[in-house]
Amino acid sequence: MEKQVISGIAEHKKPEELIGTNIILVANLKPAKLRGELSEGMILAASTADGKDLYIVTSEGEPGTEVR
Repeated sequence: MEKQVISGIAEHKKPEELIGTNIILVANLKPAKLRGELSEGMILAASTADGKDLYIVTSEGEPGTEVR
């Protein structure tokens, strides 16, 4: 199942850096319009206290594996 996710991570990550990465996606959220586009989920990430560094939470599991 494909989902469109709009996020604000562009200043930290380039799209090509995420290709092939198993990210953790929160997909049970109510869809929301962000920047004029429909976002159907949220990328799980953590940042340093000063906001300079962003860390995308990843998984070694198969795509579609549920996080519990």
